[in-house]
Amino acid sequence: MQELILLRHAEALPAATGGDDRSRTLSPRGEQEALAAGRWLASHGARPDRVLCSPAERARHTADLAMRAMTPDASIGLSEDVYEATPGELLALLDQHADARCVLLVGHNPGIERLVALLVEGRSDEFRGMPPAGLAVLHLHDALEPGNARLDAFWSP
Repeated sequence: MQELILLRHAEALPAATGGDDRSRTLSPRGEQEALAAGRWLASHGARPDRVLCSPAERARHTADLAMRAMTPDASIGLSEDVYEATPGELLALLDQHADARCVLLVGHNPGIERLVALLVEGRSDEFRGMPPAGLAVLHLHDALEPGNARLDAFWSP
């Protein structure tokens, strides 16, 4: 893998009383954020050949909307391993996709923001700042290991 794009799901509505967190949907603002993230990626030449996404509704909808601007017919792979994942669990999942040139991973905090810190800084305990629909574009130096990536771009709506 040469490039990794990490996208946090866009703004979601609160869960209904007694509702399931996984079924939370995007707010109207969140829908606009997801579309804007996709347009930004497309304008910067992003062409992921693999898309991995949390099965939570807000993440799936974010991925769908973002991909419309890049590759509308792209297949989005849902993975239970993304929901509530630690940076280590996300690394293990991504390691299974090392054959891809560029992977887009759509997920949740704190896992996404901590994964950015782990790959760029080599540790994940101090990174905070991945807002809804925020994305980080990382260039990997050889193996997918802590401290082995360069942050090429960070964008948020």
